[in-house]
Amino acid sequence: MAKLETLSDARVKLTIDVDAETFEKGLDHAFDKIKDDVEIKGFRKGKVTRKVYEQNKGVESLYEEALNYCLQETYTQAIMEHELQVVSQPKIDLDVQNVQKGQDFTYEATVAVKPDIELGEYKNLEFETPSNEVTDEEVAAEIKKLQEQNAELIVKEDGALETGDTAVFDFEGFVDGEPFEGGKAENHELEIGSGQFIPGFEEKMIGLKAGDEKDVEVTFPEDYQAENLKGKDAVFKVKLHEIKVKEVPELTDDFVKDLDKENIETVEALKADTRQTLEQQKEEANKNKAIDFAVDQAANNATMTLPEEMIVEEKNRMMDNTKQQAQQYGLDFDTYLQLTGMDKEKFEAKLMQDAEKSIRYNLTIEAISKEEGIEASEDEIENKYEELAQQHNMEMEQLRSQVNPEAVKQEVVFRKTIDFLVDNLQTK
Repeated sequence: MAKLETLSDARVKLTIDVDAETFEKGLDHAFDKIKDDVEIKGFRKGKVTRKVYEQNKGVESLYEEALNYCLQETYTQAIMEHELQVVSQPKIDLDVQNVQKGQDFTYEATVAVKPDIELGEYKNLEFETPSNEVTDEEVAAEIKKLQEQNAELIVKEDGALETGDTAVFDFEGFVDGEPFEGGKAENHELEIGSGQFIPGFEEKMIGLKAGDEKDVEVTFPEDYQAENLKGKDAVFKVKLHEIKVKEVPELTDDFVKDLDKENIETVEALKADTRQTLEQQKEEANKNKAIDFAVDQAANNATMTLPEEMIVEEKNRMMDNTKQQAQQYGLDFDTYLQLTGMDKEKFEAKLMQDAEKSIRYNLTIEAISKEEGIEASEDEIENKYEELAQQHNMEMEQLRSQVNPEAVKQEVVFRKTIDFLVDNLQTK
């Protein structure tokens, strides 16, 4: 038996009784786990009875494993009995001094549960629909990017280094008169104005000519990734070998043919194709804006109290996913953090915000689907299975064996609810 006490909207306390018979089963379980390895003088290994073991080792030596067994069994039963949707690991309050063989005992389990959601407005929300129209200027800008991507670097015979030029140079950096690791290179290529180097470095190279040498004085940023260089003044000895400039190809039919795009061989065809691509991109982006707006407004209008444990567990899940992604790219977690420009404390704080937002969104969508009676048909579930099989390049039977049907059903309902929210926007 378990008594339920509601502590808040999202936290309950269970007072759970464990009878002597259940604890005895726990002792049997604990002994079964170790009996094959028990050695007692006068008995063959694995042949010792529990009675003999307790006489020699004491029944108390079985208590820890027996308690683990009893808590797991009775806590699970209590959750099912009260039909609780728990969202965290329980905090157990048990005085082990009260645990004795042949006697009942009681413990308490405090646990966070899925909170109740009070929905606010989620239909007929006013949304200003962005235009899918693509301007001539946007088409021209996109084609210009294409030209620049196909530009060639040629040596600048005369003149000084300017923004946009590429410098080919040697450099060696010094802090307090001493060279530092990673501060030296030869024939390094750097586009001036790209912001790849320490702030101020590229600007101070402007005006140099091929063959010039210069001491460039800069200060490392306070948030620089190398601890020994943060905030330090440095001098880079620079020798410029040559200057290169981009030679951008002219927009001609020959240039278009060289791009080797299927069925596109003229400037006009390239412009038409570019416009179509940009329109599709805008349409997709605007669709996502509508989704973000609808879900964000619905979640903001809903009232709920999220237990901290729920947010922390979601944050930890996100952290694990991030670490796995970093490993896939061959990065350790510290290197990944450096690339994000955040330290661990700031990164975890951001994850906590993202976790809370994600939970609010998911709970709101779940509540709306129930309120509106949105369900997944058998055909919709089957279509989702087929989509997943194609997406992951798996045989259908293999996918079915690995993916829970309930998870597929929930995904279908989730997407249908989002579509419902977007369809019910008041656009203007």
